[in-house]
Amino acid sequence: MSVSPDLDAIFAALADPTRRAILSMLLEDDMAVTDVAAPFGISLAAISRHLATLAAAGLIRQERRGRIIWCKLDPAGMRPAAVWMCGLGQFDPLDLDAFERFLALELDGAADAP
Repeated sequence: MSVSPDLDAIFAALADPTRRAILSMLLEDDMAVTDVAAPFGISLAAISRHLATLAAAGLIRQERRGRIIWCKLDPAGMRPAAVWMCGLGQFDPLDLDAFERFLALELDGAADAP
């Protein structure tokens, strides 16, 4: 059994801690790209590449409002991964509150790592 390209893109996007942190931030509210970049010690171009990966995976949507590009979490983007995991019989349906708690724990763990 092979995993579909959509699932590959979703799991590849979720594999990066910076992208998971971005998703956690977008759980709170829509954000401009510059606001997304602010807490990270990397270039705006690097953040833009992370956002492009998340958008290509269907996890976020980007919208231009005037000169500003806004990012918004697209919870439906997780559905293919959630359905696939549920099909394994090992996971409950996607609970965004639980996902937010998971991301918070992951980010705390990443901050504590050397």
